[in-house]
Amino acid sequence: MSVSGSDGHPTVADVVVIVGATGTGKSGLALDLAEGLFRHGRRAEVVNADAMQLYRGMDIGTAKLPLVDRRGVPHHLLDVLDVTQENSVADFQTSARAEIDAVIERGNVPILVGGSGLYVSSVIYEFDFPGTDPAIRARLEAELIADGPGSLYRRLKERDESAAAAIGSQNGRRLVRALEVFEMTGRTLTGTLPGAPVGWRTSSIISLEMPRADLVSRLDERVRGMWRDGIVDEADALRSEGLAADTTAGKAIGYAQALAQLAGEISEDEAIASTQALTRRYARRQVGWFRRYVASVTTDARDPDSTARALSETLGLQDGD
Repeated sequence: MSVSGSDGHPTVADVVVIVGATGTGKSGLALDLAEGLFRHGRRAEVVNADAMQLYRGMDIGTAKLPLVDRRGVPHHLLDVLDVTQENSVADFQTSARAEIDAVIERGNVPILVGGSGLYVSSVIYEFDFPGTDPAIRARLEAELIADGPGSLYRRLKERDESAAAAIGSQNGRRLVRALEVFEMTGRTLTGTLPGAPVGWRTSSIISLEMPRADLVSRLDERVRGMWRDGIVDEADALRSEGLAADTTAGKAIGYAQALAQLAGEISEDEAIASTQALTRRYARRQVGWFRRYVASVTTDARDPDSTARALSETLGLQDGD
């Protein structure tokens, strides 16, 4: 039998979390789970934890669910930033926790969904962010402008290889921030996560995985679909809103390549191939990150019974409930 609260409805963890590599079906599982919770007397609302789905107009390349496909389930933290705006993990932590608190106050279940590992961790675990040092940051930003991100990436890799892998070699803004934190505290930004994570609220974590070969095939086709669906036209339209190669949004995988294609720097075939390679690499980093979540329940993303198992885990149901 499931555990019930005083109102007779099943007791659920404060936050249900769905994570996994890009292309594993997190959004679909979240909606299926929301419908399953509704059948058990609980309403759910989705809180986005994909860093690039925060941006208005970046739909095709982020696989953002159109409003018509959200099955009436409220979604939060989608389309909240212009493509010219910057966003930090600390900013996201504040916004996401406020949305989660509001969902809980309405008596509903928040489902945090996304593949941006550091963003998810900042919400579900106690994670205090160091301040900033304008002098250190200015020096590192000057180095970034003069030499590009390569030297910063190599330096970070020497100090914290896992942090460098999580950030990547081209994200200059995050490399600057990680090195700034290291100079200030002796630890990188990811190193500020507690060794034995302490939960901010009680969480039920569902992690979607699939065999590498299946995931690679799915991701390569997904990228080809992005070009068929018009990501280049979308990027072109967003240029009038300020999307550019030197903005955080403009560095997103897929959009960076679409912008380069529009600029005549690479061909369409080269843009697709580059996006596929970077997406595969990013997915590998995501899998490694989420395997740190020792308290999570790992589910095969290909399994048609994954929703039932996720619902059972969330509600504490036993077979036959």
